[in-house]
Amino acid sequence: MTTTNRPVRTRIAPSPTGFPHVGTAYIALFNLAFAKANGGEFILRIEDTDQTRSTEQSEKMILDALRWVGLDWAEGPDIGGKHAPYRQSERSGIYKKYAEALLDKGHAFRCFCTTKELDQMRAEQMARGDAPKYDGRYAELSREESDKLVAEGKPYVIRMKVPTEGVCKFNDLLRGEVEIPWEQVDMQVLLKTDGMPTYHLANVVDDHLMEITHVMRGEEWINSAPKHQLLYEYFGWEMPVLCHMPLLRNPDKSKLSKRKNPTSITYYRDAGVLPEALLNYLGRMGYSLPNEEEKFSLEEMIASFDINRVSLGGPVFDVEKLHWLNAEYLRELSPEALKNKILDWANDSEKLTAIAAAIQPRIHLLSDAVNWGGFYFQNLPDISAEDFVHKSLSQEQIIEILQIATWKLETMPVWSEENIFATLKGLSGAMDIKLRDMMAPFFIAIAGSTASTPVMNSMYVIGADMTLTRLRHAVDVLGGLGKKKMKKLEKTAAALPDFLQ
Repeated sequence: MTTTNRPVRTRIAPSPTGFPHVGTAYIALFNLAFAKANGGEFILRIEDTDQTRSTEQSEKMILDALRWVGLDWAEGPDIGGKHAPYRQSERSGIYKKYAEALLDKGHAFRCFCTTKELDQMRAEQMARGDAPKYDGRYAELSREESDKLVAEGKPYVIRMKVPTEGVCKFNDLLRGEVEIPWEQVDMQVLLKTDGMPTYHLANVVDDHLMEITHVMRGEEWINSAPKHQLLYEYFGWEMPVLCHMPLLRNPDKSKLSKRKNPTSITYYRDAGVLPEALLNYLGRMGYSLPNEEEKFSLEEMIASFDINRVSLGGPVFDVEKLHWLNAEYLRELSPEALKNKILDWANDSEKLTAIAAAIQPRIHLLSDAVNWGGFYFQNLPDISAEDFVHKSLSQEQIIEILQIATWKLETMPVWSEENIFATLKGLSGAMDIKLRDMMAPFFIAIAGSTASTPVMNSMYVIGADMTLTRLRHAVDVLGGLGKKKMKKLEKTAAALPDFLQ
């Protein structure tokens, strides 16, 4: 089913909890192409119900990155629209009303389980070899008893009721009829104790109120479709047409991840990939034009778009292939146009001022700026394991330092020189390593040399994406971490305090 009686409306709904992922741009591109090809509209909303991890900085990065790559939307938090507001954190009263309606109709119930009770429940299920899920212990509690516990001040969440027998069936544009046994579907929390909705309730309510006709999302959401279908039935609403896109893969066919591939849009921007080349490459992910052309514009993709040409084979995101395609775009430019592209790419006034300030005490001639400032514009420095040899740190220690630092830095709420310093100084103390010794590997990883500008300032100036990519690259150059060591180190890192408190 590709048609609907309503005007086609699709959406992308990123969560502002990290860096702008190429997977977000990939799904957004296909939503936009489908909508435009069918004379419809594509909108953007922000799913920021996770208030502990959502940040304004992340939201801005995502919107800027999607705009940079060449995507546009008819409605959104930055431009408004008839269904505003477009941030879920600003719509909490709406979700509470609908959760209460489900409660009144008997399609949902209050669950008063404590975290300790839920942990024990899951532990007992796993000990029996069962898949952990909510056991329904409050599902049949009478409304009178439930109201009494609320009056006593007992905290609760609202969960949806789910059949325990039979099979859920739904149609998918790419996969046809999909069946999932109801016994595999959990009694999902809809409204948390803080009054904020979970993804599932907010997703369904917003898609309905914003008149979304087609939900095109990653295949990792297939198992959530029964919950969503059930909610649409409970509310008495028409469910959008579902289309679960194949996930982007690493060359080894594993799910695309930052441990094996740079995944941030802004990394590719800073590395010198043209936006039109990146968008073109994302358009080739599991899709081909009727004429099999590898190089095409967004307009050309929309003009001949057919969702049935999407392959379910798991498209491989190969950085080398992207570089090849980018080179094709660069070679087609005139020297004048290429000059302008280079100047536009490097012409970040704030960044250039910061670089000038960092190299100023070190240069005698303007031409020295190339040697001292060149690494700021590099992709990945040309380094080897020998470059990291240190008088008091073993190679294993250096790998651990760089890896733990990467994990700590990537979770910082705000990328600032002050936060970078606090994180690395705290890590130095926690690992009982002198700060001067601990910073030595960072000079190599970031600048490719120990003779460099102050490294923490450099990390701030080149930005989070490029910093983290260079640190991951350094770990790989040093031999990386096996699965056992990685798990052990993850436990070590998890036990460390938050150095920004």
